[in-house]
Amino acid sequence: MSRGERSQGNVRKTVADAFRLLRHRGPDDHGMMFQLADGRWCEREHELRDDVPLFIGHVRLSILDLSPLGKQPMMTEDGRFRLSFNGEVYNYLELREELRSQGVRFRTDTDSEVVLQAFACWGLACLNRFSGMFAMAIHDDREKKLYLIRDHFGIKPLYYAAAKSGQCFFASELPVMLRSPAVECKADPQRIYDYLIFGDYDSQDETMVEGVLHLPPGHCMTIDTNTGEVIEQQRYWKPDLTRTSSLSFSEAAEALRELFLKNVRLHLRSDVPLGAALSGGVDSSAVTCAIRHLEPDMPLKTFTYVAAGTEVDEEAWADTVIHHVGSKAYKVRIGPRELTDDLDDLIQAQGEPFGSTSIYAQYRVFRLAREAGVTVTLDGQGADEMFAGYMGFPAERLKSLIMAGQVLEAWRFFQATSRWPDRSKADVFKRLVAQFTPACLYPALRSIGRGSVTPPWLNKDWLQEHKLRTNLPVIKEGFQSRYYVREELARQLTRRGLPALLRHGDRNSMRFSIESRVPFLTREMAAFALSLPESYLIDGTGQTKSVFKQAMRGIVPDNILDRRDKVGFATPERQWLEELRPWVEETLHEADCMPCLSKTAMLQTWQEILVGQRDFDWQTWRWLNLIRWVKTFSIRLESTP
Repeated sequence: MSRGERSQGNVRKTVADAFRLLRHRGPDDHGMMFQLADGRWCEREHELRDDVPLFIGHVRLSILDLSPLGKQPMMTEDGRFRLSFNGEVYNYLELREELRSQGVRFRTDTDSEVVLQAFACWGLACLNRFSGMFAMAIHDDREKKLYLIRDHFGIKPLYYAAAKSGQCFFASELPVMLRSPAVECKADPQRIYDYLIFGDYDSQDETMVEGVLHLPPGHCMTIDTNTGEVIEQQRYWKPDLTRTSSLSFSEAAEALRELFLKNVRLHLRSDVPLGAALSGGVDSSAVTCAIRHLEPDMPLKTFTYVAAGTEVDEEAWADTVIHHVGSKAYKVRIGPRELTDDLDDLIQAQGEPFGSTSIYAQYRVFRLAREAGVTVTLDGQGADEMFAGYMGFPAERLKSLIMAGQVLEAWRFFQATSRWPDRSKADVFKRLVAQFTPACLYPALRSIGRGSVTPPWLNKDWLQEHKLRTNLPVIKEGFQSRYYVREELARQLTRRGLPALLRHGDRNSMRFSIESRVPFLTREMAAFALSLPESYLIDGTGQTKSVFKQAMRGIVPDNILDRRDKVGFATPERQWLEELRPWVEETLHEADCMPCLSKTAMLQTWQEILVGQRDFDWQTWRWLNLIRWVKTFSIRLESTP
């Protein structure tokens, strides 16, 4: 919270609410520093007043140096810089030695102190020397500036909002922001529309709450603490698409193997027990097997969601990895009734609506890890966006070939990629057409392929009153390249795709006071992956993540690497919702108080799904999630702008 006269509320109550709501993120300790009106800094709660110009708080989850010396906020010896830091910088040992060689003295063994001293020595230039995940606030008492900083990929969250009175509030989670005087509990109509129609969220600066914004990945915001005004918001890092590697395929695979193992080794630095989240897919299997490759004798626990007896069950694949690494396996099986029992807590943890019930399965995996005594987990998140996973971005690959004049090769690739189980010629062709379709024609294209942008269950009056855009949300910071797969990967890594997945993982893990680490997501890995020829990422047969799978030969079992039945982290959502039919219909009836939705049309659509007249998709969940979110947080959805 930065300077400004508080026109309403009570600072002490706001602070107490924030510490209470964030306790799950840091149950081991908490601390505060605030500036008094005369400029002095204080940590004594009884001196907290409504007119404090600046307050910085912190809750601690102890991972490195478990002693009280690691308490935050932390300040430099001369009192100039103060830090509140969330996350980990994994190369802190190397940076500490470099700083020591320059005469810096350390009193703790934490990475937080390394971050503080690195900023004191190198300023903002230190950020691109960090390998890790972080969101931080650093105050410069001499310059009267507050720096809000978010890591390169947005692994750790940072929200902010500005009040008309000149105050600026920031926090790690949206529910805390809802308690600040700068925020009305009012939905942003455009972001609600984007979520309902396109399933788009966490891709823009704006959240679903009006006036609350994300600090984007790889950005730093500078605030004048004399006035509370934002001086500037600058991007300190973005993916580089200008380089193209000259390595052969085999050389690239070997270099990638070394880089990946280095990343995993750094991510194993911890003073508390750690384990691995294991789904049975290539990415989480690679992380788990790499841990065993690097630490043959380390006790290893793995945590797996099992969808027994369904088409999305990956237990057999997970068991292959469990047997390979000799881990102690923990598994969670979920029934649909458990979803409704835990839903309010899950919504509270996530802060905003999310895409599917798979997020609940992840929530339960982290609960299981906490019950098993683990504080840190490693996860395979980010590999698909780094190495062209999922369907392999076939339309983008075809566009690259066509624009390069390689029409025959494009035709051969189209034939090959369409033979994979998760792709069809019709689907790949539709995606290719979309690549060459101007944004203004997207609504018409969508109505042909996937449904209307103004479906019957959407209140047309609400849409017109708010003058909402009906195109797919535009990514504000474009990436230009003649290699369209690489261009899309850069977009996925920083804006559309990965940010939502990282939000799910951070909130679910921290709900149970677990630090979820993602060793794929480093600057070095992104620079390497985005420099590779596209044919290394998705080869001529349509195989996705081709170079990464080659790099993992000898570490990950071949049958995992050669899988063709990619499932992804999924739940039997239709089966669950059909079994929960009374609850679904009861929830949809609550839409009476939501001016954006038509209860009658939703119920009719739901009935058509039940009798097989309409295909099931994630739309049903979006209705349910939005309705429950509005109720949980008492969000206003006004009928007029």
